[in-house]
Amino acid sequence: MTSGRYPIPAGRFRCEIEVQRSRFIATVQPVTSSREAQAFVAAVKTEFPDANHNCWAYLLGPPGSSDQVGLSDDGEPHGVAGRPMLTALQYGGLGDLAVVVTRFFGGTKLGKGGMVKAYTAAVQAALQQLPRGERVDWSVLLLTLDYSLLTLLQRCLEDFEAEMLDISYAELVSCRLRLPLEREDAFRKMLDDLGSGSVGVEKG
Repeated sequence: MTSGRYPIPAGRFRCEIEVQRSRFIATVQPVTSSREAQAFVAAVKTEFPDANHNCWAYLLGPPGSSDQVGLSDDGEPHGVAGRPMLTALQYGGLGDLAVVVTRFFGGTKLGKGGMVKAYTAAVQAALQQLPRGERVDWSVLLLTLDYSLLTLLQRCLEDFEAEMLDISYAELVSCRLRLPLEREDAFRKMLDDLGSGSVGVEKG
């Protein structure tokens, strides 16, 4: 797996666990910036204004990243919510995501150790169940080629996970396509071999 390609949540996902009558509602969402993460946190807080706590953590970048992270205990004792939630994210095998765990107190105090376990379990439950997508860094290329090469090119696209975006016909065929950045070098080599150097390639 390269740094430009890794699993992320497919969309917003929510699940709930109960620990000694306290409800812990974990909401996870893919995010690509700290601003986006903060907006997500604010939206969940607006959704649950009567909750005792809306604790949160986020991780930007590939799974396990620690460069761009954020967390908050949101009024819980220091270190019992945000930090264990972030740790659960870092070991969860996903990148570019934020989680808010909303707590409704059930009347029984859990103690610091119990809260750490509960917040961790809420995040882990969400990560285990949520649908997964994939983050891919794309490269867009503009190609010009002879008509005789078009069918050969089209047969090769699937091998490189390349997708034709548009095509036009004049003296030469011009087409725009996208493919994963990690496959661009191999794709360019294939084009050189295919057209004996006659295929024009520019960055889109």
